[in-house]
Amino acid sequence: MIAPGDPAPWFVGRTHGKPHFHFDTVAGRYIVLSFFASTRPATQATIVRAFRAGRNHFDDKRACFFGITIDPEDKDSELIKPLLPGMRFFLDFDMAISAKFELCTPVKGHMPEAINYTSCSMVLDPRMRVLAVFDMRDPAGHASAVLGYLSALPDLDAQPQPPAPVLVVPRLFEPDFCGELIAAYLAVGGDDSGFMREVNGKTTGIIDHVMKKRADCFLHPSNHKALINGVRQRLHSRLFPEVQRAFQFAATRIERYVIACYDSDTGGYFRPHRDNTTRGTSHRRFAVSINLNSEDYVGCDLRFPEFGPQTYRPPTGGALVFSCSLLHEATRITSGRRFACLPFLYDEDGEATRIKNLVHVDAEGAIRHPPPSPHRDE
Repeated sequence: MIAPGDPAPWFVGRTHGKPHFHFDTVAGRYIVLSFFASTRPATQATIVRAFRAGRNHFDDKRACFFGITIDPEDKDSELIKPLLPGMRFFLDFDMAISAKFELCTPVKGHMPEAINYTSCSMVLDPRMRVLAVFDMRDPAGHASAVLGYLSALPDLDAQPQPPAPVLVVPRLFEPDFCGELIAAYLAVGGDDSGFMREVNGKTTGIIDHVMKKRADCFLHPSNHKALINGVRQRLHSRLFPEVQRAFQFAATRIERYVIACYDSDTGGYFRPHRDNTTRGTSHRRFAVSINLNSEDYVGCDLRFPEFGPQTYRPPTGGALVFSCSLLHEATRITSGRRFACLPFLYDEDGEATRIKNLVHVDAEGAIRHPPPSPHRDE
């Protein structure tokens, strides 16, 4: 079984509001996971009711709660209806989540009461490492013990946080070159920017303004050959050696030449995400965020929730480099427009992975999500 000090497994599970909830994206706050298995036994129902009574502990800022049921009979139970913000429930009917946490061995076709299941609650830190595990041998006192432990933990901003493992490289682009890239964007404008998700086994572009609001202008050799060569030359000669020195990674390839714009008039942002979680993006190793006009906007800084509330903004022409596996977000822009060049770096092993996974990429274009429902898990 997962023990204190261990990292919590990442998974994608079903909640009432999302058929594919990416658990890893909630890092950056304390998390309570309660594996109660079923609300049909009176003991387990008591535990769930007690957690619901303590919902004031969960605001999605300092802490959040996820209950896990493996009982299909719980699907429509009032006891596991989400209470937003803060409380959600995973419908783990195939026990895939529970198995990841080494709490059971899935047995197809068996009812929960016939399965050897270790019911417990876990408290995770903001980096999704286990702080404590509470068994459920005392149902009446279980929730109060967990909530008491949670309340005693220090507030997230109560003590200095270690910096995120990022690299800042100033003076990568000269001011005049930054201006040329911005001018290229302004000449043609940008298109609605999406992000990649696995949909029916395919890496698919998704446009969803709940998650992301940005416009992108892709540089094409037919129209922007000199700019592309300028970006490539500067990355190879000025950035690649810094990445090698800081991360012991020899980048050889660049993915995409894109100028992005976050506009305060439309409320630009990109909520917490990772850049390499699909088969079509798994070749990516490092993300590069090169600011082109750092003095001209308010907000829209980069934040790494697993490493505290600190935000990062490289100077104009400077780059912020970080692993594509890190959870990160572009905070909401509140004034002006932010222009940035946003390539990814990878190597020859990554290129082999990219080519192998092309069969898993949906090339039909982005799926535009409808407006969110009132019960959407956010």
